[in-house]
Amino acid sequence: MAVVSANNNSLSAITALPASITGSALTLLSTQTASSSATLSFTSGIDSTYKEYIFKFINLHPATNNAYLTFQTSSDGGSNYNLTTNSTMFSAYHDEADSATALGYNTSRDAVQSTSFIPLQVDGVSNNADGSSVGFLHLFDPSNTTFVKHFFHADQNMAQSTAYSSNAYASGYINTTSAVNAIQFKFHSGNIDSGVIKLYGVS
Repeated sequence: MAVVSANNNSLSAITALPASITGSALTLLSTQTASSSATLSFTSGIDSTYKEYIFKFINLHPATNNAYLTFQTSSDGGSNYNLTTNSTMFSAYHDEADSATALGYNTSRDAVQSTSFIPLQVDGVSNNADGSSVGFLHLFDPSNTTFVKHFFHADQNMAQSTAYSSNAYASGYINTTSAVNAIQFKFHSGNIDSGVIKLYGVS
């Protein structure tokens, strides 16, 4: 039997991984920048190239106070955003005054076979000068024509004019076996005053 012994070689001495070791890599596909925008849409780049796509939200600032972020998807390249979706959400919050905290499941933001825009936040984002929202949404295998399309989302925002730290987690599935090839984001009320959404493919 061969004896395996440890050595004192440092990880810092490793300059390359063996070819047999692989890992995930993100490829930036496109960037949408808001400027008093009603919506931000991705109508290209979502195809069979990747099995997973990630949307990253960077400092989305609403024009309207207490507006929460939503999304919908399309199977016709963005001509219509109305695919049937089911989702669930829970959240936590804590205000700056240290006077209010909560953690719970939020039935008010559930989607049940909905063709409307799907909520991604429980507490709306503050439109104070320093208020914004950050987060990500993962969409899995959107070109698959056998299964529904699963997604999950996490978000952190400065909520409402009274300044809460609000953290929301949403997940669900787009209830279609058609290929999903476009997605649109918007606040439920008012424009996206500023901010960036980036689309990545995961290889």
